[in-house]
Amino acid sequence: MKIFYSLEEIGEIESTAVALGNFDGIHKGHQVLIREAVRLAEKNGLKSAVFTFSNHPKNVLAGSCVVQNLIYPDEKVRLLEEAGIDYMFSIDFNDEIMHSSPEAFVDEILIRRFRMKAAVCGFNFTYGFKAAGTAESLRAYAADRGMEVSVIDPVRVGGEVVSSTLIRELIGKGEMDRVSLLMGRQYMVRGEIVHGNQIGSTVLGFPTCNVVLDPNMVAPKRGAYVTRSVIGGVEYPSMTNVGRKPTIGEYQTNVETHIFDFNQDVYGEQIEVYFLSMIRPEEKFSGLDALKTQLGKDCAFARARHAI
Repeated sequence: MKIFYSLEEIGEIESTAVALGNFDGIHKGHQVLIREAVRLAEKNGLKSAVFTFSNHPKNVLAGSCVVQNLIYPDEKVRLLEEAGIDYMFSIDFNDEIMHSSPEAFVDEILIRRFRMKAAVCGFNFTYGFKAAGTAESLRAYAADRGMEVSVIDPVRVGGEVVSSTLIRELIGKGEMDRVSLLMGRQYMVRGEIVHGNQIGSTVLGFPTCNVVLDPNMVAPKRGAYVTRSVIGGVEYPSMTNVGRKPTIGEYQTNVETHIFDFNQDVYGEQIEVYFLSMIRPEEKFSGLDALKTQLGKDCAFARARHAI
């Protein structure tokens, strides 16, 4: 897959079938659009492409991070590549794009730059200055130029319309089972394993791999979770606490993962933590003994879920 990070670097490319949208989660709704773009490309002898912004338009308009990520940029690249996409247009949402009329957006960006011959978008797709363009106006405008636009109806899972907004809400509520159903995979956070206060290993008997939560990623609701962890390409069953350690003191929110039957020195290495389900919300216990007792119950629950 070839990736373009600016309009200027797009040269003489082959004609394309383009999936249009933010693709900020590559969830099940996005996956339907991507598969349709690949199908149209194969049908018409085109290259399949995805047009996505490298920064979220709502964050640009707000001037701050009001919409947090559901996926890391390199994970997005991997998933698109695995889906069979040939070109990825990962472009900054800037003043030029923001103030483009719907017609200029189609003519100058989609047709001239991306060499679009067919497109796929969701039912709620908007484009152009003040989001004046809609999926239906795109279909009509493109038809006048002999191009095919496929508009995808809402994708539902368990009766719910799949959306990034809903997924963010569910992560914030700790409803990871539903998140996995809507995303088609488990929600993941990752980072470098750093030294903590050592209370987990020296006092509580539950050594943990500690990661500072990336502020650009959606934070799971504070509490204990059944998780699986990957270090160095090896997967391990685990349980994870997301929180501020209220029984011990008051800390910034971080991710502490206890890997079962694991005693390797992995400080400085990267860990990926995948969330399966919540065990319980965060709570402040009367002391370390009460916390240790609860951690034992959490551990038993998580081991049963992992069947170990």
